[in-house]
Amino acid sequence: MPGSPIIPCLRYADPAAAIDFLCGAFGFDHHAIYADPNDPTIILHAQLALDDGMIMLGSTRPAHAGDLYRWRTVREAGGVTGCIYMVVADVDAHAERAERHGATILRYPHDNDGFPGRGYETLDSEGNVWTFGSYDPWAAFTD
Repeated sequence: MPGSPIIPCLRYADPAAAIDFLCGAFGFDHHAIYADPNDPTIILHAQLALDDGMIMLGSTRPAHAGDLYRWRTVREAGGVTGCIYMVVADVDAHAERAERHGATILRYPHDNDGFPGRGYETLDSEGNVWTFGSYDPWAAFTD
């Protein structure tokens, strides 16, 4: 299986804008996007890829995952509900790209405290926290 078997899933109030933001600011590529045939503003399922990583996302839909899982966006929850970490080769260049595309940088690129590598923290278009870093936790298993 290529990539990680763990794939984060997110819900967005405006998934089309989120997809544009994630691709522009963070460098994701469209892998698959399925819109509701009756309402193309509703994204039923989308997959975005970055190197060997992937995320899946979709529209907030109260009668769907919203009710079943009590799923809330960051804004609905009133705070962070989790964060996503992704390995990138050049942390500083990635942060510059994100900022050029309007990302709110929480912590600019810095050397990690107590473990190798560099990283930075940022928000996506709806307030989800993302950390991008050069530290690859899988490398310890292959060295």
